[in-house]
Amino acid sequence: MNDTTSKPVSRVGMISLGCPKNLVDAEIMLGQLRQDVDVELTNDIESADVVIVNTCGFIDAAKKESIDTILEIAERKGRGVQRLVVSGCMVQKYRSELQDSIPEIDAFVGLDHLEAIGAAVTGGDVSDAAPVKRKMSQRLYEDLPRVLTHGTAHAYLKVSEGCSNPCTFCAIPQMRGKFRSRTIDSLVHEAKSLDEMGVKELCLIAQDTTRYGEDLGVDHGLTRLVEELLAKTSFRWIRFLYAYPGSLDWSLFELMGKEERFVSYCDIPLQHVSANVLGKMRRPGSPMEYREMITRMRALVPDISLRTTFITGHPGETPKDFGELYDFVEWARFDQLGVFCYSPEESTPASKMRETPTRRTAERRSAKIMELQQQISLAKNRERVGKTFEALVTSVSSEIDLLFEGRVAGQAPEIDGKLLINDGHELVKSFPQFVRVEINDAHPYDLVGGVVGT
Repeated sequence: MNDTTSKPVSRVGMISLGCPKNLVDAEIMLGQLRQDVDVELTNDIESADVVIVNTCGFIDAAKKESIDTILEIAERKGRGVQRLVVSGCMVQKYRSELQDSIPEIDAFVGLDHLEAIGAAVTGGDVSDAAPVKRKMSQRLYEDLPRVLTHGTAHAYLKVSEGCSNPCTFCAIPQMRGKFRSRTIDSLVHEAKSLDEMGVKELCLIAQDTTRYGEDLGVDHGLTRLVEELLAKTSFRWIRFLYAYPGSLDWSLFELMGKEERFVSYCDIPLQHVSANVLGKMRRPGSPMEYREMITRMRALVPDISLRTTFITGHPGETPKDFGELYDFVEWARFDQLGVFCYSPEESTPASKMRETPTRRTAERRSAKIMELQQQISLAKNRERVGKTFEALVTSVSSEIDLLFEGRVAGQAPEIDGKLLINDGHELVKSFPQFVRVEINDAHPYDLVGGVVGT
Protein backbone atom coordinates (compact mmCIF):
# COMPACT_ATOMS: atom_id res chain seq x y z
CA MET A 1 0.00 0.00 0.00
CA ASN A 2 1.03 3.57 -0.59
CA ASP A 3 1.37 5.63 2.60
CA THR A 4 2.06 9.08 1.22
CA THR A 5 0.36 11.59 -1.00
CA SER A 6 1.97 13.90 -3.51
CA LYS A 7 0.28 17.01 -2.14
CA PRO A 8 -1.81 18.00 0.90
CA VAL A 9 -5.31 16.59 1.05
CA SER A 10 -8.05 19.21 0.80
CA ARG A 11 -11.26 17.54 -0.39
CA VAL A 12 -12.62 14.18 0.76
CA GLY A 13 -15.58 12.37 -0.76
CA MET A 14 -17.29 9.17 0.33
CA ILE A 15 -19.32 6.53 -1.50
CA SER A 16 -21.28 4.44 1.01
CA LEU A 17 -22.85 1.25 -0.28
CA GLY A 18 -25.28 -1.21 1.25
CA CYS A 19 -27.73 -0.91 4.12
CA PRO A 20 -28.62 1.94 6.50
CA LYS A 21 -26.49 0.28 9.19
CA ASN A 22 -23.48 0.73 6.94
CA LEU A 23 -24.56 4.31 6.28
CA VAL A 24 -24.42 5.08 10.01
CA ASP A 25 -20.80 3.85 10.05
CA ALA A 26 -20.10 6.15 7.09
CA GLU A 27 -21.64 9.11 8.92
CA ILE A 28 -19.54 8.35 12.01
CA MET A 29 -16.37 8.31 9.90
CA LEU A 30 -17.30 11.63 8.32
CA GLY A 31 -17.97 13.02 11.79
CA GLN A 32 -14.53 11.86 12.92
CA LEU A 33 -12.93 13.49 9.87
CA ARG A 34 -14.68 16.79 10.51
CA GLN A 35 -13.56 16.70 14.14
CA ASP A 36 -9.97 15.47 13.72
CA VAL A 37 -8.65 16.58 10.33
CA ASP A 38 -8.55 19.91 8.49
CA VAL A 39 -10.21 18.76 5.26
CA GLU A 40 -13.23 19.72 3.23
CA LEU A 41 -15.98 17.10 2.87
CA THR A 42 -17.56 17.09 -0.57
CA ASN A 43 -20.48 15.34 -2.25
CA ASP A 44 -18.80 15.85 -5.64
CA ILE A 45 -16.69 12.71 -6.03
CA GLU A 46 -15.26 14.05 -9.27
CA SER A 47 -13.54 16.88 -7.39
CA ALA A 48 -12.34 14.83 -4.41
CA ASP A 49 -8.62 14.38 -3.69
CA VAL A 50 -9.37 11.39 -1.47
CA VAL A 51 -12.25 8.97 -2.00
CA ILE A 52 -13.52 6.60 0.70
CA VAL A 53 -15.49 3.58 -0.51
CA ASN A 54 -17.54 2.13 2.35
CA THR A 55 -18.24 -1.40 1.14
CA CYS A 56 -21.07 -3.89 1.58
CA GLY A 57 -20.41 -7.64 1.69
CA PHE A 58 -23.96 -8.95 2.12
CA ILE A 59 -24.55 -10.93 -1.10
CA ASP A 60 -22.77 -11.44 -4.42
CA ALA A 61 -24.50 -8.48 -6.08
CA ALA A 62 -23.48 -6.17 -3.23
CA LYS A 63 -19.90 -7.41 -3.27
CA LYS A 64 -19.71 -6.94 -7.03
CA GLU A 65 -21.01 -3.38 -6.70
CA SER A 66 -18.37 -2.69 -4.06
CA ILE A 67 -15.54 -4.11 -6.19
CA ASP A 68 -16.72 -2.27 -9.30
CA THR A 69 -16.84 1.00 -7.37
CA ILE A 70 -13.34 0.49 -5.95
CA LEU A 71 -11.97 -0.29 -9.41
CA GLU A 72 -13.68 2.75 -10.90
CA ILE A 73 -11.98 5.03 -8.36
CA ALA A 74 -8.67 3.14 -8.69
CA GLU A 75 -8.59 3.97 -12.40
CA ARG A 76 -8.56 7.66 -11.47
CA LYS A 77 -5.52 7.41 -9.20
CA GLY A 78 -3.05 10.05 -10.34
CA ARG A 79 -5.73 11.80 -12.38
CA GLY A 80 -7.38 13.81 -9.63
CA VAL A 81 -7.62 11.11 -6.95
CA GLN A 82 -4.59 11.12 -4.63
CA ARG A 83 -5.71 8.44 -2.16
CA LEU A 84 -8.21 5.60 -2.16
CA VAL A 85 -9.47 4.37 1.23
CA VAL A 86 -11.68 1.31 1.58
CA SER A 87 -13.81 0.59 4.66
CA GLY A 88 -16.81 -1.49 5.67
CA CYS A 89 -17.84 -5.14 5.72
CA MET A 90 -15.64 -6.31 2.86
CA VAL A 91 -12.57 -5.01 4.67
CA GLN A 92 -13.57 -7.01 7.72
CA LYS A 93 -13.76 -10.26 5.76
CA TYR A 94 -11.66 -9.80 2.62
CA ARG A 95 -8.92 -7.30 3.49
CA SER A 96 -6.05 -9.56 2.40
CA GLU A 97 -7.67 -10.45 -0.91
CA LEU A 98 -8.45 -6.80 -1.65
CA GLN A 99 -4.91 -5.74 -0.81
CA ASP A 100 -3.42 -8.39 -3.11
CA SER A 101 -5.77 -7.82 -6.05
CA ILE A 102 -6.17 -4.02 -5.98
CA PRO A 103 -2.81 -2.46 -5.02
CA GLU A 104 -4.18 1.01 -5.79
CA ILE A 105 -5.94 0.95 -2.40
CA ASP A 106 -3.91 3.14 -0.04
CA ALA A 107 -5.53 2.28 3.28
CA PHE A 108 -8.12 0.02 4.88
CA VAL A 109 -10.41 0.81 7.82
CA GLY A 110 -12.22 -2.09 9.49
CA LEU A 111 -15.47 -2.06 11.43
CA ASP A 112 -13.68 -1.83 14.78
CA HIS A 113 -11.48 1.15 13.86
CA LEU A 114 -13.77 3.81 12.41
CA GLU A 115 -11.90 6.49 14.37
CA ALA A 116 -8.77 5.71 12.29
CA ILE A 117 -10.33 7.28 9.21
CA GLY A 118 -8.38 10.53 9.73
CA ALA A 119 -5.05 8.72 9.54
CA ALA A 120 -6.26 6.70 6.56
CA VAL A 121 -7.19 9.84 4.67
CA THR A 122 -4.03 11.82 5.44
CA GLY A 123 -1.49 9.00 5.06
CA GLY A 124 -0.90 8.30 8.74
CA ASP A 125 -0.28 4.94 10.39
CA VAL A 126 -3.31 2.66 9.99
CA SER A 127 -1.53 -0.65 10.48
CA ASP A 128 -3.96 -1.67 13.23
CA ALA A 129 -7.08 -0.30 11.56
CA ALA A 130 -8.12 -3.37 9.58
CA PRO A 131 -8.06 -7.09 10.35
CA VAL A 132 -5.32 -9.01 8.56
CA LYS A 133 -6.94 -12.34 9.35
CA ARG A 134 -10.67 -12.81 9.08
CA LYS A 135 -12.35 -12.04 12.37
CA MET A 136 -15.67 -10.75 13.61
CA SER A 137 -16.20 -7.18 14.67
CA GLN A 138 -16.43 -6.67 18.42
CA ARG A 139 -16.76 -2.91 18.94
CA LEU A 140 -19.91 -1.02 19.80
CA TYR A 141 -19.80 2.66 18.87
CA GLU A 142 -21.55 5.12 21.16
CA ASP A 143 -21.70 8.91 21.44
CA LEU A 144 -19.50 9.71 18.43
CA PRO A 145 -19.97 12.72 16.14
CA ARG A 146 -21.88 12.15 12.88
CA VAL A 147 -22.35 14.03 9.64
CA LEU A 148 -25.86 13.47 8.27
CA THR A 149 -25.55 12.58 4.60
CA HIS A 150 -29.26 12.58 3.73
CA GLY A 151 -30.31 15.93 5.16
CA THR A 152 -32.76 16.23 8.04
CA ALA A 153 -35.86 14.52 6.65
CA HIS A 154 -34.80 11.31 8.40
CA ALA A 155 -31.88 9.86 10.29
CA TYR A 156 -31.01 6.35 11.43
CA LEU A 157 -30.24 5.40 15.02
CA LYS A 158 -28.36 2.10 15.28
CA VAL A 159 -29.57 0.53 18.52
CA SER A 160 -27.34 -2.54 18.46
CA GLU A 161 -24.57 -4.16 16.47
CA GLY A 162 -24.04 -7.67 15.15
CA CYS A 163 -26.33 -10.69 15.07
CA SER A 164 -26.46 -14.00 16.94
CA ASN A 165 -29.14 -15.70 14.85
CA PRO A 166 -28.04 -18.95 13.16
CA CYS A 167 -29.46 -18.36 9.65
CA THR A 168 -27.59 -20.74 7.37
CA PHE A 169 -27.54 -18.44 4.32
CA CYS A 170 -26.18 -15.32 6.02
CA ALA A 171 -22.55 -14.28 6.48
CA ILE A 172 -23.24 -11.03 8.33
CA PRO A 173 -22.36 -12.44 11.80
CA GLN A 174 -18.96 -13.45 10.38
CA MET A 175 -18.30 -9.76 9.67
CA ARG A 176 -20.41 -7.83 12.16
CA GLY A 177 -19.97 -10.21 15.10
CA LYS A 178 -22.33 -11.29 17.84
CA PHE A 179 -25.39 -9.30 18.89
CA ARG A 180 -24.67 -6.47 21.33
CA SER A 181 -26.96 -3.63 22.42
CA ARG A 182 -26.21 -0.01 23.23
CA THR A 183 -27.56 1.44 26.45
CA ILE A 184 -30.84 3.32 26.51
CA ASP A 185 -29.07 6.39 27.92
CA SER A 186 -26.58 6.56 25.05
CA LEU A 187 -29.34 6.12 22.46
CA VAL A 188 -31.52 8.82 24.01
CA HIS A 189 -28.49 11.14 24.13
CA GLU A 190 -27.77 10.61 20.42
CA ALA A 191 -31.44 10.92 19.53
CA LYS A 192 -31.64 14.28 21.33
CA SER A 193 -28.67 15.46 19.28
CA LEU A 194 -30.39 14.45 16.06
CA ASP A 195 -33.58 16.13 17.27
CA GLU A 196 -31.67 19.37 17.86
CA MET A 197 -30.33 19.17 14.29
CA GLY A 198 -33.93 19.35 13.05
CA VAL A 199 -34.37 15.72 11.98
CA LYS A 200 -38.06 15.02 11.33
CA GLU A 201 -38.14 11.22 11.37
CA LEU A 202 -36.06 8.85 13.51
CA CYS A 203 -35.57 5.30 12.21
CA LEU A 204 -34.37 2.71 14.72
CA ILE A 205 -32.25 0.06 13.01
CA ALA A 206 -30.17 -3.00 13.82
CA GLN A 207 -29.63 -6.44 12.40
CA ASP A 208 -32.14 -7.81 14.91
CA THR A 209 -33.89 -4.70 16.22
CA THR A 210 -36.63 -6.46 18.17
CA ARG A 211 -34.00 -8.27 20.27
CA TYR A 212 -32.73 -4.92 21.56
CA GLY A 213 -31.76 -4.99 25.25
CA GLU A 214 -31.93 -8.76 25.66
CA ASP A 215 -28.16 -9.04 26.22
CA LEU A 216 -28.35 -6.23 28.80
CA GLY A 217 -31.04 -8.01 30.79
CA VAL A 218 -33.64 -5.39 29.87
CA ASP A 219 -37.18 -6.76 29.55
CA HIS A 220 -39.23 -5.34 26.66
CA GLY A 221 -36.10 -3.45 25.64
CA LEU A 222 -37.27 -1.94 22.36
CA THR A 223 -40.62 -0.93 23.85
CA ARG A 224 -38.87 0.79 26.75
CA LEU A 225 -36.50 2.56 24.36
CA VAL A 226 -39.35 3.86 22.20
CA GLU A 227 -41.21 5.07 25.30
CA GLU A 228 -38.10 7.00 26.39
CA LEU A 229 -37.67 8.50 22.93
CA LEU A 230 -41.31 9.55 22.76
CA ALA A 231 -41.02 11.23 26.15
CA LYS A 232 -37.68 12.97 25.66
CA THR A 233 -37.59 13.97 21.98
CA SER A 234 -39.93 15.80 19.61
CA PHE A 235 -39.64 13.65 16.46
CA ARG A 236 -43.00 13.63 14.70
CA TRP A 237 -42.32 10.11 13.40
CA ILE A 238 -40.39 7.32 15.09
CA ARG A 239 -40.26 3.97 13.31
CA PHE A 240 -38.25 0.79 13.70
CA LEU A 241 -36.96 -1.44 10.92
CA TYR A 242 -36.14 -5.14 10.68
CA ALA A 243 -38.19 -7.22 13.08
CA TYR A 244 -36.95 -10.79 13.52
CA PRO A 245 -39.88 -13.22 13.81
CA GLY A 246 -38.20 -15.09 16.66
CA SER A 247 -37.86 -12.01 18.89
CA LEU A 248 -41.17 -10.19 18.48
CA ASP A 249 -42.45 -8.42 21.59
CA TRP A 250 -46.18 -7.80 21.49
CA SER A 251 -45.88 -4.90 23.94
CA LEU A 252 -44.21 -3.03 21.05
CA PHE A 253 -47.33 -3.32 18.91
CA GLU A 254 -49.60 -2.42 21.81
CA LEU A 255 -47.58 0.79 22.14
CA MET A 256 -47.74 1.36 18.38
CA GLY A 257 -51.51 1.06 18.44
CA LYS A 258 -51.76 3.80 21.12
CA GLU A 259 -49.01 6.27 20.19
CA GLU A 260 -49.59 8.41 17.11
CA ARG A 261 -45.89 9.37 16.80
CA PHE A 262 -44.78 5.72 16.80
CA VAL A 263 -45.34 4.97 13.12
CA SER A 264 -47.70 2.09 12.30
CA TYR A 265 -45.17 0.18 10.23
CA CYS A 266 -43.31 -3.11 10.52
CA ASP A 267 -40.61 -4.52 8.26
CA ILE A 268 -40.36 -8.19 9.15
CA PRO A 269 -38.09 -10.16 6.78
CA LEU A 270 -39.67 -13.62 6.89
CA GLN A 271 -37.38 -15.05 4.13
CA HIS A 272 -39.73 -18.01 3.53
CA VAL A 273 -42.81 -19.71 4.96
CA SER A 274 -42.42 -23.39 4.01
CA ALA A 275 -41.52 -25.50 7.05
CA ASN A 276 -39.05 -27.43 4.89
CA VAL A 277 -37.14 -24.32 3.76
CA LEU A 278 -37.37 -22.59 7.14
CA GLY A 279 -35.77 -25.67 8.66
CA LYS A 280 -32.90 -25.57 6.18
CA MET A 281 -32.51 -21.85 6.85
CA ARG A 282 -32.59 -22.44 10.63
CA ARG A 283 -35.30 -19.82 10.91
CA PRO A 284 -38.04 -19.89 13.57
CA GLY A 285 -41.75 -20.19 12.89
CA SER A 286 -44.12 -22.04 10.62
CA PRO A 287 -46.77 -21.12 8.03
CA MET A 288 -49.51 -21.26 10.66
CA GLU A 289 -47.52 -19.22 13.19
CA TYR A 290 -46.77 -16.59 10.57
CA ARG A 291 -50.44 -16.28 9.65
CA GLU A 292 -51.39 -15.91 13.30
CA MET A 293 -48.61 -13.34 13.80
CA ILE A 294 -49.75 -11.12 10.92
CA THR A 295 -53.39 -11.41 11.99
CA ARG A 296 -52.46 -10.31 15.51
CA MET A 297 -50.36 -7.38 14.25
CA ARG A 298 -53.31 -6.07 12.26
CA ALA A 299 -55.65 -6.54 15.20
CA LEU A 300 -53.41 -4.52 17.53
CA VAL A 301 -52.54 -1.87 14.91
CA PRO A 302 -55.41 -1.69 12.35
CA ASP A 303 -53.63 0.88 10.14
CA ILE A 304 -50.26 -0.91 10.14
CA SER A 305 -48.24 -1.12 6.92
CA LEU A 306 -46.37 -4.40 6.61
CA ARG A 307 -43.24 -5.05 4.60
CA THR A 308 -41.30 -8.29 4.20
CA THR A 309 -38.60 -9.93 2.10
CA PHE A 310 -38.32 -13.49 0.82
CA ILE A 311 -35.57 -15.62 -0.70
CA THR A 312 -36.29 -17.86 -3.68
CA GLY A 313 -34.00 -20.68 -4.78
CA HIS A 314 -32.63 -21.53 -1.35
CA PRO A 315 -31.06 -25.02 -1.19
CA GLY A 316 -33.80 -27.59 -0.83
CA GLU A 317 -36.65 -25.35 -2.06
CA THR A 318 -39.04 -27.55 -4.05
CA PRO A 319 -41.91 -26.54 -6.33
CA LYS A 320 -44.26 -27.43 -3.45
CA ASP A 321 -42.34 -25.12 -1.10
CA PHE A 322 -42.56 -22.29 -3.61
CA GLY A 323 -46.29 -22.93 -4.00
CA GLU A 324 -46.71 -22.47 -0.25
CA LEU A 325 -44.81 -19.20 -0.44
CA TYR A 326 -46.91 -17.92 -3.33
CA ASP A 327 -50.16 -18.81 -1.57
CA PHE A 328 -48.96 -17.09 1.60
CA VAL A 329 -48.13 -13.85 -0.26
CA GLU A 330 -51.56 -13.95 -1.87
CA TRP A 331 -53.17 -14.37 1.56
CA ALA A 332 -51.03 -11.89 3.54
CA ARG A 333 -51.41 -8.93 1.15
CA PHE A 334 -48.28 -7.13 2.32
CA ASP A 335 -48.09 -3.42 1.60
CA GLN A 336 -44.50 -3.76 0.36
CA LEU A 337 -42.45 -6.81 -0.47
CA GLY A 338 -39.01 -7.60 -1.87
CA VAL A 339 -37.53 -10.85 -3.15
CA PHE A 340 -33.89 -11.90 -3.31
CA CYS A 341 -32.61 -14.82 -5.33
CA TYR A 342 -30.48 -17.10 -3.15
CA SER A 343 -26.78 -16.26 -3.27
CA PRO A 344 -24.32 -18.82 -1.81
CA GLU A 345 -22.08 -17.02 0.67
CA GLU A 346 -18.63 -18.38 1.42
CA SER A 347 -18.27 -20.28 4.72
CA THR A 348 -22.02 -20.39 5.43
CA PRO A 349 -23.77 -23.73 6.09
CA ALA A 350 -26.16 -23.20 3.18
CA SER A 351 -23.27 -22.92 0.71
CA LYS A 352 -22.47 -26.59 1.42
CA MET A 353 -26.04 -27.82 0.98
CA ARG A 354 -27.16 -29.81 -2.04
CA GLU A 355 -30.31 -29.72 -4.17
CA THR A 356 -30.01 -26.01 -4.88
CA PRO A 357 -32.44 -24.77 -7.57
CA THR A 358 -30.77 -23.21 -10.59
CA ARG A 359 -30.36 -19.44 -10.76
CA ARG A 360 -32.84 -19.38 -13.61
CA THR A 361 -35.41 -21.19 -11.46
CA ALA A 362 -34.82 -18.79 -8.56
CA GLU A 363 -35.24 -15.78 -10.85
CA ARG A 364 -38.42 -17.19 -12.39
CA ARG A 365 -39.90 -17.78 -8.94
CA SER A 366 -38.85 -14.31 -7.78
CA ALA A 367 -40.48 -12.70 -10.82
CA LYS A 368 -43.71 -14.61 -10.22
CA ILE A 369 -43.89 -13.40 -6.61
CA MET A 370 -43.18 -9.82 -7.62
CA GLU A 371 -45.82 -9.91 -10.35
CA LEU A 372 -48.37 -10.97 -7.73
CA GLN A 373 -47.17 -8.35 -5.28
CA GLN A 374 -47.46 -5.57 -7.85
CA GLN A 375 -51.14 -6.38 -8.20
CA ILE A 376 -51.57 -6.38 -4.42
CA SER A 377 -49.64 -3.12 -3.93
CA LEU A 378 -51.58 -1.39 -6.70
CA ALA A 379 -54.90 -2.46 -5.21
CA LYS A 380 -53.85 -1.26 -1.75
CA ASN A 381 -52.64 2.07 -3.11
CA ARG A 382 -55.89 2.57 -5.03
CA GLU A 383 -57.76 2.19 -1.74
CA ARG A 384 -55.98 5.38 -0.60
CA VAL A 385 -57.26 7.51 -3.50
CA GLY A 386 -59.59 10.25 -2.24
CA LYS A 387 -58.34 9.94 1.34
CA THR A 388 -56.19 12.40 3.27
CA PHE A 389 -52.95 11.49 5.03
CA GLU A 390 -50.16 13.13 6.95
CA ALA A 391 -47.06 13.26 4.76
CA LEU A 392 -43.46 14.40 4.97
CA VAL A 393 -42.40 16.48 1.96
CA THR A 394 -38.66 16.05 1.45
CA SER A 395 -37.54 17.63 -1.84
CA VAL A 396 -38.25 18.57 -5.42
CA SER A 397 -38.72 15.36 -7.40
CA SER A 398 -35.51 13.88 -8.75
CA GLU A 399 -37.40 12.89 -11.91
CA ILE A 400 -39.73 15.82 -12.72
CA ASP A 401 -39.00 19.39 -11.57
CA LEU A 402 -42.72 20.23 -11.47
CA LEU A 403 -43.36 17.66 -8.74
CA PHE A 404 -42.42 17.60 -5.07
CA GLU A 405 -41.42 14.33 -3.45
CA GLY A 406 -42.08 12.84 -0.05
CA ARG A 407 -43.75 9.92 1.68
CA VAL A 408 -46.67 8.96 3.87
CA ALA A 409 -46.10 7.10 7.13
CA GLY A 410 -46.55 3.73 5.44
CA GLN A 411 -43.53 4.38 3.20
CA ALA A 412 -40.14 3.94 4.88
CA PRO A 413 -37.31 6.08 3.51
CA GLU A 414 -35.13 4.63 0.75
CA ILE A 415 -36.73 1.18 0.61
CA ASP A 416 -40.41 1.78 -0.20
CA GLY A 417 -42.26 3.75 -2.84
CA LYS A 418 -42.62 7.52 -2.87
CA LEU A 419 -45.33 10.16 -2.68
CA LEU A 420 -45.29 12.51 -5.68
CA ILE A 421 -46.99 15.86 -5.01
CA ASN A 422 -48.60 17.51 -8.05
CA ASP A 423 -50.69 20.23 -6.41
CA GLY A 424 -50.65 22.61 -3.45
CA HIS A 425 -46.97 23.49 -3.79
CA GLU A 426 -47.63 26.98 -2.43
CA LEU A 427 -48.38 25.48 0.99
CA VAL A 428 -44.90 23.95 1.24
CA LYS A 429 -42.64 26.63 2.70
CA SER A 430 -39.48 24.57 3.19
CA PHE A 431 -37.98 21.08 3.01
CA PRO A 432 -38.52 18.89 4.95
CA GLN A 433 -42.03 19.72 6.13
CA PHE A 434 -45.08 17.82 7.38
CA VAL A 435 -48.32 18.50 5.49
CA ARG A 436 -51.75 17.01 4.85
CA VAL A 437 -52.07 15.39 1.43
CA GLU A 438 -55.10 14.10 -0.47
CA ILE A 439 -54.22 11.12 -2.68
CA ASN A 440 -55.48 11.52 -6.26
CA ASP A 441 -53.68 8.74 -8.14
CA ALA A 442 -52.01 5.41 -7.41
CA HIS A 443 -49.33 3.21 -8.94
CA PRO A 444 -47.91 -0.16 -7.85
CA TYR A 445 -45.13 1.50 -5.83
CA ASP A 446 -45.83 5.24 -5.75
CA LEU A 447 -48.69 7.49 -4.68
CA VAL A 448 -49.66 10.86 -6.19
CA GLY A 449 -51.43 13.58 -4.27
CA GLY A 450 -51.90 17.28 -3.57
CA VAL A 451 -51.20 19.28 -0.42
CA VAL A 452 -54.43 20.37 1.25
CA GLY A 453 -53.08 21.71 4.53
CA THR A 454 -50.12 22.06 6.87
